Amino acid sequence: MIEKDTKKQYENLAKLAVEVASDRLGSDIVLLDTSEVSSFSDYFVIISAETDRHVDSIANDITRVIRDEKIHRTHKEGSGNGGWMILEFSGLVVHIFKKNIRQYYDLEGLWNRAKEILRIQ
Repeated sequence: MIEKDTKKQYENLAKLAVEVASDRLGSDIVLLDTSEVSSFSDYFVIISAETDRHVDSIANDITRVIRDEKIHRTHKEGSGNGGWMILEFSGLVVHIFKKNIRQYYDLEGLWNRAKEILRIQ
């Protein structure tokens, strides 16, 4: 369990990622508090994108905006060409999927014990 101030910082970063994704027309955006059910992340943001380029665009913009907050990405996996991407920041994991791939992986189902903080359709 992380300290309260640090957890709040991660929550604010997660909300910033949600805001960027929404501004970039990501859809069905979900913010989950995974701190009680995950040993590697306190928050997940899950985003649907329309196209491969849209996946890349959202990922690039989220990375840039969070980097402007002096937080660096610790890991990146996937690509728009594959229809999904994972961005890891300390305490925060951002998942960006094309819709059909998101349905296939069903992260909300896998992490159904996590607390849903917000959802933007």
